[in-house]
Amino acid sequence: MDEPIVDAVVVGGGPAGATAATDLARLGRRVVLLDRAGRIKPCGGAIPPRLIRDFAIPDELLVAKIRSARMVSPRDRAVDMPVGEGFVGMVDRGPFDEWLRVRAALAGAERVTGTYLRLTRAGDGPVTLHYRDAAGDEARIRTRLVIGADGANSAVGRQEVPAHARMRQVFAYHEIVRAHPSAAVEATRCDVYYQGVLSPDFYAWIFPHGDTLSIGTGSARKGFSLRGAVGRLRAATGLARGETVRREGAPLPLKPLSRFDNGRDVLLTGDAAGLVAPASGEGIYYAMFGGRLAAEAGHAFLTTGNPRALGQARRRFLKAHGRVFWILRLMQGVWYRNDALRERFVSICRDPDVQSLTWDAYMNKELVRAKPAAHARIFFKDLAHLFRWVSP
Repeated sequence: MDEPIVDAVVVGGGPAGATAATDLARLGRRVVLLDRAGRIKPCGGAIPPRLIRDFAIPDELLVAKIRSARMVSPRDRAVDMPVGEGFVGMVDRGPFDEWLRVRAALAGAERVTGTYLRLTRAGDGPVTLHYRDAAGDEARIRTRLVIGADGANSAVGRQEVPAHARMRQVFAYHEIVRAHPSAAVEATRCDVYYQGVLSPDFYAWIFPHGDTLSIGTGSARKGFSLRGAVGRLRAATGLARGETVRREGAPLPLKPLSRFDNGRDVLLTGDAAGLVAPASGEGIYYAMFGGRLAAEAGHAFLTTGNPRALGQARRRFLKAHGRVFWILRLMQGVWYRNDALRERFVSICRDPDVQSLTWDAYMNKELVRAKPAAHARIFFKDLAHLFRWVSP
C-alpha cells in the first residue's frame, strides 16, 4: 500500500522552517516539519520591533531588551549609539526556536524528528523524501513540495539547487557565558568590536541574554582562530572567569542565491537561500520573512501546479530587501578591509545622522526615504573619511 501524500515537507525547524510550516498549515495545507533534535545555531539573538510585531512574538520570550549599542574601534575608542524610542529584543535560540516549532504544531503541522538524507522521484508525480528517524532507521515521506530550511550547508540545496554550490560563507562562533559576579556587564547594551585581532573581515560581539552573554565572532578567512579570538575578547573584557554554558559554530551565507528553487518541487529559504544581511550578519528577521514568502509561494505552487510560482519567493524578497543587502555588502567591502578603515568607520558612527538612519532602518526593516538631506550629509562624510580628508 502506498504511503499517504502530504502537501509539503519542511526540512529544518529554525525560524525560517518553523515559520514556513506554520503559515502553510494555517493556509490549510498538510505539512510535515522535519527537524534534527538538539541543534542550536550560534546567534547573537537580536530581533527588531518589526519582527516582534509581524510574527506576534510574546514578551516572555525576550531575555533582554537592548537600549543602546557600543561600537569599539581597533584603538579601543568606544562610540555609544542609543536606540531612542523602543528597544531591540534579545532571545536565546534554544527556547525561541522550540517555541516557533510548537506554534507550527499548534497550527496543524506534524513534527517529525529526523535527519534528511535524499530525494527520489519516479516520473512526474510526488517526490519521496528519505530521512533517518530518531531510532536510526531510514524512513520516507511522499510529498508534493519540499522546502529546504536546513542552514547554510543545506543538504537539500546541495542536492537539488545548483546555485547553492556557489554560496559564499563566513563562519561564526560564539560561547554562551554566565558572567562572573565580579564582571561589569551592561544588561541593556550590545557591544560590537571592529578590531582585526578579533576578526579580520567581520566583527566580534558581546550581547546580553539576561543571566548569560553571547560572546562571539566571525570570519571568512581560512586559518583564523575564532575560538582564540573569543578567548582574547573574554580576557580583555574581564569575562574569562565566567562559566561557559555552551559553545556553538556554524557557517553564515554572505549573499542571497541566484535561484531559490529547482524549477520543479523544491524551494530553499532562510540560511539555505542565503538570507543573512551582509556586514551585520543579522538573520532571524530575514529568515522568518523568507519563511513566510516560501509558504506563500509554496501555496501558490500547490494550488496551480505551476513550478514557476516558486520563483516568487526570491523576487519578493529582493524587492523588499535587495537594496538594503546591496548597500550593506558595499559597506562591508569598503570599511571592513583593515584596521585603519575600521577606525574611520567607528568614527562615522558618532554622527547623529548615521545613528538616526541606522536605527530607523534596523528597527523597521525599511530604508528611510524621508530624510534626503541626512543621506546627503552621510554620503559626503563617508567620502571624507574614505579619502582621509579628515582625521578619525
